[in-house]
Amino acid sequence: MSHNSTTRFANKVENYIKYRPHYPSAIIDYMKSENILMNNSIIADIGSGTGISSELFLKNGYGYIVYGIEPNKEMREAGERLLRDHKNFHSIDGTAEETALADRSIDIIIAGQAFHWFDAEKTRVEFKRILKPGGSVILMWNERKLSSTPFLKDYENMLLKFGTDYNEIRHENTDEKVFDKFFSDYKIKYFDNEQVFDFNGVKGRLLSSSYIPAETDPYYLPMLDNLKEIYDKHNIKGKVTIEYNTKIVAGNL
Repeated sequence: MSHNSTTRFANKVENYIKYRPHYPSAIIDYMKSENILMNNSIIADIGSGTGISSELFLKNGYGYIVYGIEPNKEMREAGERLLRDHKNFHSIDGTAEETALADRSIDIIIAGQAFHWFDAEKTRVEFKRILKPGGSVILMWNERKLSSTPFLKDYENMLLKFGTDYNEIRHENTDEKVFDKFFSDYKIKYFDNEQVFDFNGVKGRLLSSSYIPAETDPYYLPMLDNLKEIYDKHNIKGKVTIEYNTKIVAGNL
């Protein structure tokens, strides 16, 4: 992970907790049907952040043990707080390239909304070290649909206009060329997902993103004005919907 990627969410933790999308539980069923996930599987969640991806497994009651690897102090402490009632969650200060996990100790590695921040070459070496023989790697992203509704078209145009480095860091830049090099074999699967927000919700969702201007930036208030215009134009009974394709890349090294 680059230094920037480990610090850029530090001041966005509360909005991240409240407004980032979770993952559909259908992912669990899919992983079971593919014989990836077994009862009592030991899982490493790399870039676990506030615990959104870890929670998907911890709340399902099959005895999964999850090690959350997160380098950002603020995000890691938030995850520890939110998942404190899950005795099978273990938080570690580490990175994708240096997890601090033991050799051949992990059944499944997951990375939710994080792989595009990793140094892929160094990460692959580390993943091979910590995975048990036959272990799997699962990469997950909630990919916001860009043009499926008029609201989402205008929202995307707003990000293109005001986002600081939006085009450079967006995870859609991680494509099959990267996967072909990283995995020995893999499958891609998509699931439907969505969030329904009032204005404060969609504002919080925007402010949870790493690529928006800081409050001191002259573009910050114009961005929020633009968001309000979009919301006023498209809301239905005070609500707007952000639609996602939840993308799962499941493979072996």
